[in-house]
Amino acid sequence: MMLDQLFEADTILTLDPQRPRARRMGVIGGMVVGFDEDLEGMTARSTERFDGATIVPGFNDAHCHTTWWGLGLQAVPLDRARGLEELYSMLEAEVRRLDGQPDAWIHGTGFNDKDHDSQYPSIDRLDAITGDRPLYLRHTSGHSAITNTATLRAVGALEPGFNDPTGGAVVRDATGRPTGVLEETAQSLLQRRLLPYAAEDIADALDAATRRYAALGITSFTEAGVGGGWIGHSPTEVAAYQLAAETGRLHARAQLMPALDSLSTVDGHAQDFHGMGTALGLGLGERFAFGTDRVRFGHVKVFLDGSLLGRTAAVTESFCGHHGNTGYLLDTPEQYRERVKAVYRAGWPIALHAIGDAAIDLALDLIEDCQDSFGLRGAPNRIEHFGVSRPDQVARAGRLGVAVTPQAGFLQPIGDQMADRLDDHRRDWIYRGRTLVEAGVVLAGSSDLPVADNDMLRGMQSAIDRRSDTGAVIGAQEGLTAEQALRSYTEWSATANGQSATRGTLARAKFADVAVLSGSPLEADDLNDLDVLATFVGGTCTHRR
Repeated sequence: MMLDQLFEADTILTLDPQRPRARRMGVIGGMVVGFDEDLEGMTARSTERFDGATIVPGFNDAHCHTTWWGLGLQAVPLDRARGLEELYSMLEAEVRRLDGQPDAWIHGTGFNDKDHDSQYPSIDRLDAITGDRPLYLRHTSGHSAITNTATLRAVGALEPGFNDPTGGAVVRDATGRPTGVLEETAQSLLQRRLLPYAAEDIADALDAATRRYAALGITSFTEAGVGGGWIGHSPTEVAAYQLAAETGRLHARAQLMPALDSLSTVDGHAQDFHGMGTALGLGLGERFAFGTDRVRFGHVKVFLDGSLLGRTAAVTESFCGHHGNTGYLLDTPEQYRERVKAVYRAGWPIALHAIGDAAIDLALDLIEDCQDSFGLRGAPNRIEHFGVSRPDQVARAGRLGVAVTPQAGFLQPIGDQMADRLDDHRRDWIYRGRTLVEAGVVLAGSSDLPVADNDMLRGMQSAIDRRSDTGAVIGAQEGLTAEQALRSYTEWSATANGQSATRGTLARAKFADVAVLSGSPLEADDLNDLDVLATFVGGTCTHRR
């Protein structure tokens, strides 16, 4: 038999208990066909030899925002500014660059108030810099944005009788004057002026983003919200993904979570949808796992609350130093229950964004109700972030067989900020790790890019040592072992996505999706010292150092 490819390395960590390690791996048609002695007597059309290196399953980022990040690569990089005067200077330079284009938007991304002594830009300074130009600056959390008076006027936020949208707020000072900050769903006031993006522009953004993914060893990712809500970029965003795949601009396998707001009522036969005849879904009844090996549907994404950084996450105890502020849900529990069950009976598993423990209570209630009423849906139901979770919630998530995506990679860049929002007894509950694994919860590694970077090796190291930028250890009892950290970004994230039959470990009849590392992630003192030498998706090289 002739192999298409033969991979050779000092060590191949398969993560398959039937054959944990190998030195040679054969590939035909982009699929693994065997290891070591299985390949005796076979020849190969090509050989990929990596002396001194370790091959592992390709990394799977189980929750990220690829289109948002890809489009933001052309925006003003506000994460580089230290101090508001530097930020103002960057915006002034962008205004000069756009001279002659009076209607062009000024875009900035990555703003974090921690870089500016916890201050936000002055709307008066922004007005002086930008004038009548439209302005959209995104907070790194994704849960707030900053704009100017001209844009607030254009979207009607200054009109008498204006009401904040459900689940959001145009933030105002003590006199009632807008500060320029828009929280949560209020960001849609700006986005309505920008959307939809053209399919070609989205495909180009995916090209730029996923080339960078490949350089980090990422072979699969889940886009956590497309098509609607404040997280989507076009009602036809799925078609843009297909375009990117067809034209060679998608360099990793994509699983797409439709946003709840992108779904509509679907009427079928009276016997359909568990005998109710109607549900929430896509127009032709497509559901979870519909698509190809390159682009397919995942869970339906539902936002329950806001962010920890913005103190809009729904918690049961006040944020530290903000007595009476317990954040908020973005809609009523009754509305969520009605809509989520309508989605679930249409065949979609659910992925519920819940950061605060009050939101996690609601998420667990919804999942238990759906599972009791309609059974499982081809993949574990998920809670995205699971940011501040009480011990009883950890145990309940395990009993329900839930998958969660807490971002260990947050702990280094913004861990101190998150800890400052909570009093002492809750700080060890932040973005848990080991106790989730011990409770039987599926722990899926993810980045939530662009809230934090998607360097998977950095994320794994953070899951192990849980250190912030200042050296503080946040939740020391939650640290993972090196093997657990690796599995969370490979095997367990594939399980959370309902994709463990084809990826997550290296075994016969699975995709030849691999990352080639300069050393073993199970033996390195610090995973940040390792390099990604090459990445392959289905045996095709997407990155080579």
